[in-house]
Parts: sequence; C-alpha cells; structure tokens
Amino acid sequence: MKLNNKVAVVSGGARDIGKAVSLKLAAQGAKVVINYFSNVQTAEETLNEIQQAGGEAIIVQGDMTRQEDVARVVAASQEAFGPKIDILVNVAGGLVERKTLAEMDEDFFNKVIALNLNSTFLLTKAVVPHMDGGAIVNLASQAGRDGGGAGASAYATSKGAVMTFTRAMAKELGPQNIRVNSLCPGMISTTFHDVFTNDTVRANVANATPLRREGRASEVADAVAYLASDEASFITGANIDINGGLFFS
Repeated sequence: MKLNNKVAVVSGGARDIGKAVSLKLAAQGAKVVINYFSNVQTAEETLNEIQQAGGEAIIVQGDMTRQEDVARVVAASQEAFGPKIDILVNVAGGLVERKTLAEMDEDFFNKVIALNLNSTFLLTKAVVPHMDGGAIVNLASQAGRDGGGAGASAYATSKGAVMTFTRAMAKELGPQNIRVNSLCPGMISTTFHDVFTNDTVRANVANATPLRREGRASEVADAVAYLASDEASFITGANIDINGGLFFS
C-alpha cells in the first residue's frame, strides 16, 4: 500500500489506460477522484471495481478543456477527501480523427491541441495550489517523439507539447517538492487503436517491436504508480518511453 491515504485525481480515469491507472492507484491505497467525460456507465463500472476491492473513489463528470468543469473536479475531490491533493494524473486526451494537413482546418487543429495540451495545463494549474509536495504524471505518447502515424500530426504535436510542459513544470514546481513526469506509451492495446488503427498496421507494429506484442494498459498504470510513489522521489522532468523497445529516445 505505497500510496496509503494519498488523494489522487485522474482525468480520463474511467476507461482504457485511465481506468487501469485508477484501479492501480486505488489498489495501492490512494483515494481516487475519477474524472470522465461522457460515458457514465463506464465510470460507474470502474468505481464499482474499486469499491468491491475495498478501495475508495468517486466519479466526477467534466470536460477538462473547460475551466469551470476542471474547478468542479477539484471541488469534488476536496469535498470527498479533504483539502489536499497528493497525486495528479493527466490522462484525458485523444486523436479525434486522422487528418492530413490538407484535410485539417484551424478548428480541428485547435480542438486536438485543447483536448491534449490545454486539458493538462488547466487541471495542473487548478490542482497545484492544493498540493504540498506530491507528484504529477502526464500521459504523452510515442507520437510526441516520432511525429505519429499517418494523419496524426495534430495529435503528435499536442503530445510533444505535453512533454515540453512536463519538463517546464518539473523546473518550476521542483522547489515546492512537486515532481512532474510523463509517460510516452507506444502501441498499447486499447479502444484508441481499436478505433484509429487498422489490424494490419497493429500486427506490423507488434512484429517490429522487440518484445513482439502490444503493451497492456496495466503496464502503463504500473509505471504511473511508481512515478507517483516515494520510490521515485528523485525522478522529475522525465519523459519515459513505454513501448516494448520499438523506439529509443
């Protein structure tokens, strides 16, 4: 129970990687605030799994690109678990749609940037005043390293910006004993790739990966839990690859 009695806010914490993170942090003793955007059924299922295992959690709906929704998540955390927040995990984000430069307009580009970068900025800004030390873990992507796949330039750009924001916040918040790191997952078996990546591409990527498979959401969650714990007390400003050896930074 490395995170016993810690309070953790997880944006996008009800499905795929976010769900795995919520379950892992709760299993380690954290009290988890699970933010979700639209699928209340999935959020309730995640909440039930935590509670049935003896953990503590709440669910809070909200669009993390909207400042008023972000404020509601923070207020709900404080109402349920007290004024202090120890851990923030910024998972909320997405690709939206694969579009080439010729197919994109400014509104689409801005939407993807807001979903991945602005959400991370807004929730970080809202949570930090309520932290006394602690850890922030951002979800970037291998796309932020290598530019992403076909039609993912806006997504890759936003995730590269998350990596840079991570480094900047590590410097700025370090004197407050707040550590800030990010993970850069590669091909993880989630609904993200069920929607946006065809089976042939997935098979080719898995075969090109030294470990010869896709990653699991639980493996990303394990890394999040480590970075959130005191065992990672001298790690900050790191963008850590988790891709089975497919790409080396």
